[in-house]
Amino acid sequence: MKPSLSVEEQVDLLSRRGLVIDDQQQCTGFLRATNYYRLSGYARYFQQAPHQGNDMFVAGATFAQIRSIYEADEALRATLTVHLARVELLLRTHVARVIADDHGPYGHFLEKNFYTDVSTAEPTVEACLRDIDRSKDRHILRYRADQGKPVSYSELPVWSAVEAWSFGTLSKAIERGATGSLAEAVATSLGIAKSGFAYRVRSLVYLRNRCAHHSRLWHHSVLDAGPTPNNVRNKAKRLAGQFEPRSVLDVIASLDDMAVRGKVADPVIPQLVDHHSGDLKFWDGLVTPQNPRDHRM
Repeated sequence: MKPSLSVEEQVDLLSRRGLVIDDQQQCTGFLRATNYYRLSGYARYFQQAPHQGNDMFVAGATFAQIRSIYEADEALRATLTVHLARVELLLRTHVARVIADDHGPYGHFLEKNFYTDVSTAEPTVEACLRDIDRSKDRHILRYRADQGKPVSYSELPVWSAVEAWSFGTLSKAIERGATGSLAEAVATSLGIAKSGFAYRVRSLVYLRNRCAHHSRLWHHSVLDAGPTPNNVRNKAKRLAGQFEPRSVLDVIASLDDMAVRGKVADPVIPQLVDHHSGDLKFWDGLVTPQNPRDHRM
């Protein structure tokens, strides 16, 4: 078992492993505000072979380099959080509009047969109802039955219900709603390519969750990567150069497409190119994510 180290001991450990620390006090202050384990997720890309137990840093690696990448990643999460929020609200609006227009605003969207579910997964309607039950907002509470009577949402309109759903629940409703046809209808409403739309939304949920939990984006391969359309990917590559299908940049390309078509935000990729394309260490971690064992400084 690993021993618990004081912050000063953590700084000393980094030094003994060969990390160049020009300002010990600054490093100590940073670690007091940032979990050592969180920093290690970035530091391992500057170490010789951490997957083999060799935690020594490569020659010339500095704390300043690692902190610079950490802070660039932090800034990227902050930027994406704003854009993801705007696209999420856009999706809520169009889901409510499509359901109300095509299936009626009351009742049916909270019935089990409205969704095509995966047998091994929680029924979508249960997720929808659980999120609604958790809500303390007046726009939900006013539709609940009187105290002492069974809860009923028969008069709850869909435009109110979608505001109570988590982004993950909204994504499931898009993917499975109207017995599988809701995704294409919402994509059409947005003016976005229908092919793979539900999976693109799922990838945005995944990215939003990583941002919300302050998780590392640099050198992270997106597990729930949606099939970004070729025209969207090619447009992004004309600005940013090549990037891998499961890279964070690929999901950002999809986010930009939805934000611009929905007229809710300017694209993120041009900002990234302007601010970070010259920083090859940070840029490479966005476009070609690697496991530390495969990474070479």
